[in-house]
Amino acid sequence: MSRVTEIRYVGYAVSDLAAEQTFYADQWKLVEAGEKDGMAYFAADGDEESYVVRLRQAEEQRIDVIALAADSRADVDALHDKVAASGCRIIFAPKDLDTLGDGYGFRFFSPDGMPFEISSDVARRDARQLARWDGVPQKISHIVLHSPDHKAMVEWFCDMLGFKVSDWLGDFMCFLRCNAAHHRIAILPGPPCLNHVAYDMLSVDDMMVGINRLKQKGTDIRWGPGRHTAGNNTFSYFTTPAGFAVEYTSELEDVDFDAHEAKVHVPGPKVMDQWGIGVGGPQTMPHPQADKGLFQAVEV
Repeated sequence: MSRVTEIRYVGYAVSDLAAEQTFYADQWKLVEAGEKDGMAYFAADGDEESYVVRLRQAEEQRIDVIALAADSRADVDALHDKVAASGCRIIFAPKDLDTLGDGYGFRFFSPDGMPFEISSDVARRDARQLARWDGVPQKISHIVLHSPDHKAMVEWFCDMLGFKVSDWLGDFMCFLRCNAAHHRIAILPGPPCLNHVAYDMLSVDDMMVGINRLKQKGTDIRWGPGRHTAGNNTFSYFTTPAGFAVEYTSELEDVDFDAHEAKVHVPGPKVMDQWGIGVGGPQTMPHPQADKGLFQAVEV
C-alpha cells in the first residue's frame, strides 16, 4: 500500500527573516542549504534530505507547508488520489516541483486546513557522519500538531497516509509512526496549528551540549531536560525568535512498523517526564492558536 515514509521539511513564514536565519544557523546549528525565490533553506548536518527548514519573509507568521516523503512517483500519485477522494482540498496535483531539491509531488490542505506536501525523487545531500559531543541536529525527528477533532485526525492520518498508532497518552495525545521510529507525527486537541518540530540528536550528551550552546547565546530552555514515556525519548524545548517551538530529542525508540501493538499511558507525575527534574512544563510552551494560513495556499 502506498504510504508516507518520512518527514522532509517544514516551511515557515516569519516577520523577521534575518533573526530566524541567525537562530537556525548560529544557535540551532543547521546548515545553510541555499536560497531560492527569496526563501532561505537549512539542512541538518547528519541527514541526506536537501533541507529540513524553509523560511520566508511575510507580514503574518504562519506555516507555509509541512512536507512528507513517499518512496516513488507512483506512491505520490496513489496518495494524491486517496487524499482527493477523502474530500481534502488539493492545492496542486502531482507535478515536477520547481523548488530547491526539485522532486515530484502534490500539496493539499488537511481536513483542518493545514498545508501539506507529499513528494518523491527529491535530490539528496551528502550527510556528515556525526560524532558524540558534536551537539548538532541529525534530522527532523517528529512533528506535533493540534487538531480540534484529534481522534478524527488520527484516523485520517492512518487511513489516508498509511500511518499507524504507536501509543496514546490518555485519550488526548496520539503518537503515529510511518517507519521504524516510534513516532513521526503526534496529535493533540486544540485549534489547528503546529505545536512543535523536534530534531534528533546523536545522544543525550549531544542534547546537553545543544542546551548549553543555546543558553550561552541567550535562548534558555522552556521545558526540560527530561525523558518522555511514550517513545522513551529525551527532550528539551525552546522557542525561535518568531515564537515557534522547537525541540532537541534523543534516543527515540524504534519499533516494528507492522507488528508493534499500541498501548495507553495513563497520565501521571512521571509520565510526561520520567526524570522529573527539568525546568518548566507543558504550561510554559506557547499557547496554541489557530494557524494564520489555514486553507490559504502560498504560491511557492
